Amino acid sequence: MSVKIAIDGPSGAGKSTIARSAASELGYLYADTGAIYRSVALYCLENSVDIKDSETVLAALEDIVPTLKYVNSEQRVFVNGEDVTDRIRTPQVSSAASCISAIPRVREFLFRLQRSIADENSVIMDGRDIGTVVLPDADLKIFLTASAEKRAKRRYIQLAESSNCPSYEKVLEDIRRRDENDSTRAVSPLRKAEDAVELDTTDMTLEESVKTVIRMVKAAVKGGEA
Repeated sequence: MSVKIAIDGPSGAGKSTIARSAASELGYLYADTGAIYRSVALYCLENSVDIKDSETVLAALEDIVPTLKYVNSEQRVFVNGEDVTDRIRTPQVSSAASCISAIPRVREFLFRLQRSIADENSVIMDGRDIGTVVLPDADLKIFLTASAEKRAKRRYIQLAESSNCPSYEKVLEDIRRRDENDSTRAVSPLRKAEDAVELDTTDMTLEESVKTVIRMVKAAVKGGEA
């Protein structure tokens, strides 16, 4: 029987990095649902699809086939057979993903893929509505967060080596805008599930965060140990 672990939280909280590392240590499959939304957003941006026009976005979905594949033990994101993993981690794509994720039928379009992954594997899945909507029956729900300033600093360091790296102030502005958009959207807003455990990593290192999540999973799964 598969184990389902849901990790939700705001942009830049480190969900993907922490979930990926914990899943690897535990022998679970890691599913980055945010990457799927980003891949759709990237397609729209690169194909001049107006992301503020829901009907135009919905029409574009007919031409988009997002998939997650593991290549040399690393999760890669593909759109229509093209590896887009390295192109989806920009502030522009993040903002666009937040915009299109507010469209109900876009979320419905991607729900089946997310749920089928969890039904077929022991999985750690991260996103913004995994515990509340996608996997309401998860064995453990974690709401992972950190201060906006800390999240912006982490994202800035992540982007620092790129040729068009934005300023720290711009990254912080994008983080705060994303928080507002995600928490106030009408459909599946970002919120902590009633039965989720909150984990604030503001003052934790990555290693400490991963170890804490692993302990939480082991404690939650029958036969595990804290």
